Amino acid sequence: MAGEQWADIKLSEIIDVKHGFAFPGENIREKPPGDVLLTPGNFAIGGGFKGDKYKYFDGQVPEEYVLHENDLIVTMTDLSKQADTLGYPALVPKPQHFRYLHNQRLGKVLIRDGAKVNKRFISYLLRTPEYRHEILASATGTTVKHTSPSRILAFKTSIPPLPEQCAIAHILGTLDDKIELNRRMNDALEAMARTLHKSWFVDFDPVRAKAEGRDPGLPKPLANLFPDSFEDSDLGEIPKGWKVDVLEKALVELEVGGRPKGGVSGYTEGVPSIGAESIVDLGIFDFSKTKYVPREFFDRMTKGHVKSRDVLLYKDGGRPGEYEPHVTMFGDGFPFSTCAINEHVYRLRAKAELGQNFLFFSLSSDLLMEEMRIKGTGVAIPGLNSTQVKSLTTLNPPRETIRAFDAIVEPWIARLLASCNESRTLAELRDTLLPKLISGELRVKDGERVCERVGA
Repeated sequence: MAGEQWADIKLSEIIDVKHGFAFPGENIREKPPGDVLLTPGNFAIGGGFKGDKYKYFDGQVPEEYVLHENDLIVTMTDLSKQADTLGYPALVPKPQHFRYLHNQRLGKVLIRDGAKVNKRFISYLLRTPEYRHEILASATGTTVKHTSPSRILAFKTSIPPLPEQCAIAHILGTLDDKIELNRRMNDALEAMARTLHKSWFVDFDPVRAKAEGRDPGLPKPLANLFPDSFEDSDLGEIPKGWKVDVLEKALVELEVGGRPKGGVSGYTEGVPSIGAESIVDLGIFDFSKTKYVPREFFDRMTKGHVKSRDVLLYKDGGRPGEYEPHVTMFGDGFPFSTCAINEHVYRLRAKAELGQNFLFFSLSSDLLMEEMRIKGTGVAIPGLNSTQVKSLTTLNPPRETIRAFDAIVEPWIARLLASCNESRTLAELRDTLLPKLISGELRVKDGERVCERVGA
């Protein structure tokens, strides 16, 4: 036992695991409307919830398979070679304008009546190396890995008294709560920047207001940057004096990366190399999937080096006959101070008068995303060649207007990237503390006092 008051238990003594529901495939879709049907793709490697890559269900839902805030769920199936998320837990966040659904590939953890356990403590217990080893050792399947309630419940461990459980959950949970707060703040910052870009450069709100004799709602120096009429173009009506161009004319560089002969498998250190799986969105990076290239190879590369605020585009791959572009922008030390890109990623650098912020929000706008989907679909290997990227349609506003946009959004982007770096540091601290606290190697003094203070 880890300590004289700790209890040796099997998980079956304190929890149960309930299977999800087999929701009919004909009602499952990639985009709204519908309820959010949670899948193993909504679990982070190492445990925790991922609020992206949602699937939606628009049919009848049995009420008992609707999930609620702080429900504890685990993955029962994993498609990856390493079974990256198999058996890992996540706490369901508060739903936002939809319901979360419990499907058949997930298990819902239920605390047994009378069990003196803290649910959040259990969520961290299910992230320990010992638990992970048992789940992988008992998993079935080759291409698709499976676990089951009985295999999860068979895990043997030691747990501390309830007050210490609460204190451990509070320490680790405080770190996760700060990471989640940073994520929500980053979502808000990105949404603000996207809204401004759309207002000025897609909907032309200031121009429309002036053309209709209305106040554009901007300080006079900003309002003066916008004309008061429109003219026809290949994109339809655009502000008078603005131009429509192809992306090539806005770029200084468009380069693709590379990898050593023989690939990158086996390299566990060196220079990080960013691949397609890392091109998700602004300020999002999955460190668990980091690949590396040897330092000597990186130093010999004539292209593919990433510098701060480079815009990166996933260039190829996906389902047959379907291409979904992914665009991101890294910088200010996030995710790495030094890194490369592989052969599936384009690196884009804009002319100085355009700037990287304007390039990123333009390239990831609905208009250009749809143009990339069209150009990248219908070929043997879905994706975009460099000629297609250079031919993307772009709007070329006056330099002063772009500078004004950049002056507003730059502090938001800088704050977003700074909080990404902070969250990475917090996650590393959590991952260091977790096994030591759960095993009892590091003890929490005055657990009852901590629990009383946080209301646990």
